[in-house]
Amino acid sequence: MTVETSARHARGAGPPLPRELALGLALFALYCLVDLLPAGGRTEAAEANARALYAWERSLHIDLERPLNTWLAGHDTLTVLADYEYAVTYLVSTGLMLAWLYLRRPDRYRAARTCFALVNLFSVAVFALWPVMPPRLIADLGFVDTVVAEGTWGSWGTPLVDHANQLAAMPSLHVAWAVWVSAELARAGAGRATQAAGALHVLVTVLVIAATANHFLLDVVGAVAVVGAAMWAAGRPARARRRVRPPDAFFLAVESARAPQHIGGLIMLDAPDGSVRAAELAAVVRARLDGLPRMRQRLSAPARFRRPRWVDHPDLDWDWHVTAVTLPPPGGDERLAELVAALQDEPLPRDRPLWRLIAVRGYAADRTAVVFLMHHAVADGMGVIAHALRLADTGGVDLPTAPRPRNPLATAIGLVQLAADRRPRKAPPVEPHPGRRSFAGFRVPLPEVRHVARRHGVRVTDVILCAVVGGLLRAGPGPAGPTLRVAVPLMTRTARTPPEGNHTAAVMVDLPCGPMAEAERLGLIAAATGKRLRTGTRVLASAFVMRRLTRVLPPPVHAAFARSVYGGRSFQAVVSNLPGLDATVTLAGAPVLAAHPIVPTAKGAPLAVGALGWNGELDFGVSVDPALVADAGTLCRAMTDVLRELSSGGTGTRTPAHVA
Repeated sequence: MTVETSARHARGAGPPLPRELALGLALFALYCLVDLLPAGGRTEAAEANARALYAWERSLHIDLERPLNTWLAGHDTLTVLADYEYAVTYLVSTGLMLAWLYLRRPDRYRAARTCFALVNLFSVAVFALWPVMPPRLIADLGFVDTVVAEGTWGSWGTPLVDHANQLAAMPSLHVAWAVWVSAELARAGAGRATQAAGALHVLVTVLVIAATANHFLLDVVGAVAVVGAAMWAAGRPARARRRVRPPDAFFLAVESARAPQHIGGLIMLDAPDGSVRAAELAAVVRARLDGLPRMRQRLSAPARFRRPRWVDHPDLDWDWHVTAVTLPPPGGDERLAELVAALQDEPLPRDRPLWRLIAVRGYAADRTAVVFLMHHAVADGMGVIAHALRLADTGGVDLPTAPRPRNPLATAIGLVQLAADRRPRKAPPVEPHPGRRSFAGFRVPLPEVRHVARRHGVRVTDVILCAVVGGLLRAGPGPAGPTLRVAVPLMTRTARTPPEGNHTAAVMVDLPCGPMAEAERLGLIAAATGKRLRTGTRVLASAFVMRRLTRVLPPPVHAAFARSVYGGRSFQAVVSNLPGLDATVTLAGAPVLAAHPIVPTAKGAPLAVGALGWNGELDFGVSVDPALVADAGTLCRAMTDVLRELSSGGTGTRTPAHVA
C-alpha cells in the first residue's frame, strides 16, 4: 500500500462494506433464532411478565398506554399513520444514520456501528431470557390491536412478517434504535436542527409504541438502559485501544538495562555535513505529528495487574526528541558506529514519547547522518519504516505487505509444531563482558545477493542467514554448539495495518555451525528454513499466540511468559530481512542514500542483524555484544567475505578463524 493510502486508513477509512452487511445479516439471524426457541412455556412466561410490568406501572401511576390507545383508535387516519411510523421510520432513520456515518464520518462509524450492534445483542439476550408479550396481544386488558385493525402492510403481526418475534416487547427496539440515532447525531456534532429532529423522532416513537399498544412505557425505560449499556461497552474498546497491546507490551517486559528494546535506522542523507539541522527535522515532525499518534503519546504510570495506556503528551521536549550531535574529528564510519552503539545502550525514558531523531554532523563532508530510534513497543521494523516514510517526502511509496489468510487448521498445526519444537541444547554460558555492544553497517548490491539466491535455488533470507553464521565463524570464537538458533521475524502486516504496533511473528531456525564450504552451509540452511519459514503454519501460530492467546494472561503472567521465551533460553541471535523498497525519498529536503536497520539484541542473545533492501542495495545493520564478537565492524567484513565467496561460486571448505 502507498503511504497516502496508509494515512487514510490511519485517519479512519470505513471497513469493507461486504463485511458490514454480513454483520447486519448475522444480527438479524440471531434475532430470528430467538423466535425459534421451543415454545414450551415461553408464551405463558411472556404474558406473565407483561402483566407484571403493567401492574408495576399502575402502582407507579404511569399506565398511560390504555388512554393513548383508546384515543388513537378513535382517529382512523392517525392510526394508519402511527402504524406506518411504527413499521417504517425506525428502519429508515437507522439505515440513513449508518450510511451517513460510513460515507461521510468514517472516523465515527466503527464506534457507532459497534454500539448499534451491542444494542441489538443486549436486546436479543433479554428477548431470549425474559420474554414479554406486547399489551395488544393480551385480550382481557382491553387494548385495541391497531396493527390488525388497520392491516398495516409490513408491520409486526401482519402476514408479511408474521414470522417476527411477538414476545420481544422488552426492551423496545424501535425506541432503542431511535435513541441510538439521536445520540449518534449529537456525538457526530450534527447541526442543532438535525439533532432536534432526532430528539423529536424519539418522542414520536415513544408515543406511537404506547398508543398502538405494541409496548409498555417501561419498555422505553428498558430501551434507554440498553442503549446506555451499549454506549458504555462500545466505549471500552476505544479506551482499550489506548491500552498497550500484548504484542507491544511483550517488548516492555523483555527490556533490560543490558538490552534496551528500541529499534530504528541509521539514515544517510546526500547533504553537505550539517546542512540538515535539528530545527529542520523538528519542523518536519511537527507538520506530520497529527498522523502519527504514538509520537505524541507516552506510557501511563505502571500498574502491576493492568497494562499501561498510551496517553497524550502534548508538551514534547523537542530539545531531547530532536537533537544534533557533532562527531569528534576525524568523523567517519567508526565514530558514527560508536555513536549509534552508545544510543542503543541508552534506554528510552518512559515518561515521554518513546522516540528520538538525532542529526549527526562531522561524519563526512558531503553527507549528513540521521539516527531514528523508536521503542519496539511502539512499532516493529516495518512500522518504524512506515513512520520514517510519513516524516519524509515520498511522493507515494508502496510499502510491502504480506497478507496471511486466517486458517484455523494451519494455525492449529502450527501450535502443535511450536509445542514440539525443542529448545536448543544448553550451550556453555557466555561469560559476561563489561563492554557495551558495538554497531556497524555495510551494504552490498542487492542484485548480486538475488543472483546468489537464484543460482543456489534458495531465498535471499537464506543467503543472509548463511552470511551471518559464516561471518561469526570467521570473526570470533563462534557459537559454542553445533548449531546457532536464530529468531527470524516474519511480517504479518496487511494493506490496512497502521504504522504503530508490532505485526510480526518470529520463527526459530537452527543454522549449522560446523566447518564446511559456504555453499554447502547455504544448502543446509535452505533445507531448514524451507520446513519452518515457507509453510507458514508456525508464522500463523506465533502470531496467534502473540496477539490472541496472550490477551487472556494477566500482565504479570504475560511479562513472565515474554521473558521466558525471548532471549538466550530460546535463541542466540535475531536476524531480520525487511522487504526492499525502490523509491526516491527525501528527508528535510535531502535525498536518502541508505538506511541501515538498528535491531536490538535480547538478554542472553548477543547478536542482532537487520537487512533492508533500498534502491538496489542491501543495507545491513549489525549489533553485537563483545562477549560474542569483539567488534561489529569485524563481523561485517567477515559477512562480506562470505557473500563474496557465495557470489564467486567458491566451494573451498572454510574453518572457523579470526579475521586479522
